Amino acid sequence: MTLVEVLVVVVIVALISGSMIAGSGQLGGARLKRASAMLVAAVRAAFTRSTAVSKSVRLVFDLDHNTVNLEEADQPMLVQRSDDSLGADPVTEAQKHAYEEAQRVLGGLVVPRPKFHSAKAAGFDREGDGAGRSLGRGIVYKQVQTAHDDAPKTDGLAYLHFWPGGQTERATIQIKGEKGDETSGLSLIVSPLTGKVSVASGTAESPWEKLESEREDADF
Repeated sequence: MTLVEVLVVVVIVALISGSMIAGSGQLGGARLKRASAMLVAAVRAAFTRSTAVSKSVRLVFDLDHNTVNLEEADQPMLVQRSDDSLGADPVTEAQKHAYEEAQRVLGGLVVPRPKFHSAKAAGFDREGDGAGRSLGRGIVYKQVQTAHDDAPKTDGLAYLHFWPGGQTERATIQIKGEKGDETSGLSLIVSPLTGKVSVASGTAESPWEKLESEREDADF
């Protein structure tokens, strides 16, 4: 056999192997694992940075562009559950409109709000729509829910906050393959005290939802 024939055989074998891997779903599973590992690293980076720089930090999950970005505030903040901007300086048009309406109702009482900007660290160095790190080709968010959310977010922006001293919000982040069904994918559950992330297959029930329901049943 000539060298050209050997190369042709190698290419054919590579193509067949690639198609078998893609067809068996192994490629999609590998992409899901890479995306989950990136999100776990993002949570750890935010948890560590909030303490290292003594600033409020947040992860911004862009559910429309399937990215995650790391931002830090220029002053301390408290999360306001009933406020779509969560107590921060409004970014989207809807948040700006809600803030202006709130100021009109309050009759001129202006509450200073922290402004967030890209942390420029750990690879999070882009701004604008779709800023930050991508989940990867073919991987999308199913939903994101944090402690301040009344319901899971399935589009727009979702926020996960971190505070100096080592504390964050409880959160559940669900991702899946773009062509996968609603029961497939991975669920990442964030602990509020340690920032530790547990990863489960499929649509795992968040332990925080169970705790909330038990607390409501007990009338706490």
